[in-house]
Amino acid sequence: MEITKDMTIGEIIVNKPEVAPILMEAGMHCLGCPSAQGESLEEAAMVHGMDIDTLMEKIAALA
Repeated sequence: MEITKDMTIGEIIVNKPEVAPILMEAGMHCLGCPSAQGESLEEAAMVHGMDIDTLMEKIAALA
């Protein structure tokens, strides 16, 4: 399954749980909180002051 910027954090964790350590390392420590269930990866990156393209590169490296 390909991870996209518009997927919610909840979708990502359910479908590709091996991404969780990358998100945690990046500072997204509340992967199970209610806002993470409806927040897109791109929105979460913006809120946490992360570069979405760098984060996507790290996620893509898992494949």
